[in-house]
Amino acid sequence: MTSPIAPVTMLAIATSSSGKLAEFRDALAGLPLDLLSAADLGIYDFPEETGASYEENALLKAAHVALRSGLVTLADDSGLEVAALSGAPGVRTARYGGPGLTDGERMAHLLQRLRRVPAGLRTAKFRAVVVLATPTGTVHAFQGESDGEILEGPRGSDGFGYDPIFFSPELGKSFAEASVAEKRRVSHRGRALSQFGTWALTAEGRAALAFAPERAAEQ
Repeated sequence: MTSPIAPVTMLAIATSSSGKLAEFRDALAGLPLDLLSAADLGIYDFPEETGASYEENALLKAAHVALRSGLVTLADDSGLEVAALSGAPGVRTARYGGPGLTDGERMAHLLQRLRRVPAGLRTAKFRAVVVLATPTGTVHAFQGESDGEILEGPRGSDGFGYDPIFFSPELGKSFAEASVAEKRRVSHRGRALSQFGTWALTAEGRAALAFAPERAAEQ
C-alpha cells in the first residue's frame, strides 16, 4: 500500500526556537515528512517580524526560508492575548518588554503589569497561525487557539516562552507542567498543526507537499 504523501518529502521549518521545532516534530511525527530546521539548511537569519498579524509574520518567515532553501516551508507566529491588557502583548509577544530580554524577564514583565489584577480577571488565550509556503508562491494557513488564565507565578519546568504562567483549564495545569503530548492536544500550535496534518492528506495537500527542489529550478 502506497503512502498518501511521497515516502520522503522534505519540509523546512522556519524557526530558530528549539522548543517550537520539538513541537513541530512531535505533532507531525505520524506523517512521512523529513523535517529540516532552518539551521539544518544553513539559514540563520530571519526577516524582521513587521507584520500586523500572526499570519503576516508567519508568511514572512515561511517565504524567506522557502526562497532561500528551495523547499516547501512551514512557519508559525503565535501570541498571548491577555484580556486585562486589552489583548496585549499579541503580535509583540516575542518582543514584549523590549529587545534582548530572556523568556523569564518577559514573564516577569507581564506579571508585573498584572500585579493588581485578581484571579478570575486574568483570562488569556494563546493564538497561533501556521503558514505553508512553496518557493513558487503557493500559500496555505492554519489556525489554532487555546483559552486559559495567567497564573500569579510560574509553575513547571518544561515548555518555553510563557508556558510556566499559562494555566490551561482543559489540562488542569500550566503548559510547563504538561507533557509534550498533553500540550499538543490542547495548545494553539498543536491545534493549528493538527489542521495542517489533516490537510496534508487531502489531494490539495499532497500536491503542495510533492513540490521537489528541482522543480524550483525549472520555473
